Amino acid sequence: MNDMTQAPSPAPKPKARPRPQVMRLTEAAAQRVLELTQRADSEIVGLRVGVKNGGCAGQSYTVEYAHEIRPTDEVVEDKGVKVLVDPKAVLFLLGTEMDYKADKMQAQFVFNNPNQISACGCGESVQLKPAEV
Repeated sequence: MNDMTQAPSPAPKPKARPRPQVMRLTEAAAQRVLELTQRADSEIVGLRVGVKNGGCAGQSYTVEYAHEIRPTDEVVEDKGVKVLVDPKAVLFLLGTEMDYKADKMQAQFVFNNPNQISACGCGESVQLKPAEV
């Protein structure tokens, strides 16, 4: 008699949890990113956002033109534009809303960041903690 036993089939892999979007943009921020990318002197793929050490509170946000998408960039596509997040900044920016404000005195990107602990009085720097994931 032949024993027709079969090897047990492997258990199905659990589905990967969808990755949360690192940042989202307001309509004003998306419009400003679009304007900047369209009028740049050279071809750019979007804006790169990061965090650097410095300033009276310890850290500050950085925004610069991105001429290429690096393999380590976190690509955020929102409202028709691309923002590339420096991989070292992802945990500090998780859940952040990027806005753009303009008034009589200044125009700038503003970051509404749930990971921000404090900010300096001049508004140039912040203190951030890594997001708890």
